[in-house]
Amino acid sequence: MIKIANTQFWVHDQEEALAFYTRTLGWEVRADVTMEEWTFRWLVVGPVGQGNVGLVLMPIPKPPMFDAETADQLAELVAKGASGTLFLETDDCQAAYDELSARGVIFNDPPTRQPYGIDTSFRDPSGNNIRLTQVLEFSMDRA
Repeated sequence: MIKIANTQFWVHDQEEALAFYTRTLGWEVRADVTMEEWTFRWLVVGPVGQGNVGLVLMPIPKPPMFDAETADQLAELVAKGASGTLFLETDDCQAAYDELSARGVIFNDPPTRQPYGIDTSFRDPSGNNIRLTQVLEFSMDRA
């Protein structure tokens, strides 16, 4: 069986991202390993109680991995929120919105009812998009 273990976000600053995901969102560190010979840090966080999946906070590669122009382009795309979206689910979108707002999260919009549930969004310090959804039951039948 193949299953998802981790996904990643490019981040501008691993320490800033670590503080946001652990202190602000309340997640835990799953791995924090520095490989000196590669000057590389493998940093993984995840929601408390959901130990089977993690979010890798990957620094935007510099030369020699990426040439300077490509690294700059990627950094700009991340800052614009154009590098992907993380979808989070909650049982109570309004309560999560209120709690995270009190912790300093700045939301793009208030919780809003959609055909699939109640939904809102915010961005991490690097600019990555995060959607927070309370999924509502609905019928798949469209007959």
